[in-house]
Amino acid sequence: MTNEELKNTISSWMPEVEFSEEESQYLNAFVTKDQLIPLITKLKEDPITHFDYMFCLTCVDWPEHFQMVYHLKSSDLSHMMVLKVNLTDKENPEVETVCRLFATAELHEREVYDLFGVIFLNHPDLRRLLLTDDWVGYPLRKDYVDEINIVSL
Repeated sequence: MTNEELKNTISSWMPEVEFSEEESQYLNAFVTKDQLIPLITKLKEDPITHFDYMFCLTCVDWPEHFQMVYHLKSSDLSHMMVLKVNLTDKENPEVETVCRLFATAELHEREVYDLFGVIFLNHPDLRRLLLTDDWVGYPLRKDYVDEINIVSL
């Protein structure tokens, strides 16, 4: 399926989904937190799209929000896309887990929790993955300050 065909299919399911107009290898779709689970479930389960593999899940710290980024692939149909969700509450960022749809999400979500502090609601084992349990703060946030380990150039 081409990016344009994917865009038309998604728009027919959920007309309120927004798409990036920038040229990109992947179709970039923007959804709200509430739209994430219904759309990602449909993208996985519908035979016309059959996105059966989430090969990357990460977070970006923008000045006004966090952005969750989900890279999806259909291994049998050979198309890929990116789904993005903006989390505007930077004090308490939270989004529903996608673990029950994609097993790969479990560790990806733990990493994002550990380094950005995003809470994944209903995650089966949300705890730090890389840092110690007593670590204070989230090192990949742009406002993070570590006076002990700071490197000066």
